[in-house]
Amino acid sequence: MLVNADFSRRAVVHAARLAWVPSPMAGVERRMLDRIGDEVARATSIVRYAANSSFSPHTHDGGEEFLVLDGVFQDEHGDYPKGTYVRNPPTSRHTPGAKQGCLLFVKLHQFDPADRRFVRIDTASAERTPAPGHDGIEVVPLFEDARETVELRYVAPGVSFEIGDPGGFELLVIEGNCTVDNEDFTPQSWLRMPPGDRARLVTGSSPTTLWIKSRHLREA
Repeated sequence: MLVNADFSRRAVVHAARLAWVPSPMAGVERRMLDRIGDEVARATSIVRYAANSSFSPHTHDGGEEFLVLDGVFQDEHGDYPKGTYVRNPPTSRHTPGAKQGCLLFVKLHQFDPADRRFVRIDTASAERTPAPGHDGIEVVPLFEDARETVELRYVAPGVSFEIGDPGGFELLVIEGNCTVDNEDFTPQSWLRMPPGDRARLVTGSSPTTLWIKSRHLREA
C-alpha cells in the first residue's frame, strides 16, 4: 500500500474529514496520512482505540513514536493521558490498549536502527520557552538527535511566520486553527514538506498547538 509515498512532493491531509479504516484488531481504527507497506509499514496515522480495545503483544523493529491526542493510552509500562509524547525505539516491545478509549498520532518504522532511547514526556506540565525571534510562540522540545528535531509549538492568535527546513518539515495541528499558504488547517490537519520547501502559516482567532518535526526527510 502506498499513501503519500512521494517524499519529494508536498503532502496535505485533513484527517478529520476521512473515514476510519479498521485495523486487524477489533476496536482499533486508523486514518492514514502516509504509508509505504501493508500491516508492517513505514506509516504516519491517526489511530483511534475504542474503550476496552487492545493490540496483541508486538515488537517495534523500526521504532514507534506517538502523541496522545485524547483519552488515555495504556500498556504494561503505564498510563499515558492526553498530551503524553512517547518514543519506543527499535527492538522495544509492548501490549497496547485503552480501557477508556483514546486517540493517537502515530509514526512507525522511522527511527535510526541504532536508536535505543526511550522518551516519555507529559507535555501538559512541561515548561514552555519563548521561540527565539518569534513573538507569540512558545516551544516544548520533545526530542533531538543528529537526524531530527521534534517539538510542540504553542502559537498565539493572529501570528504569521514562515515554516520549512532544508532537511524537510512535518506538521500536525493539535488544537486551534491556522492557514498554510491560505489553506485552512484545523485539528488533525497534517502537512509534510520536502527539503527546502517553504510556506507561510498564520494562526486564527484562538491559540493554536502544533506538533512539528524537522530535518528528518533528507533520506526518506
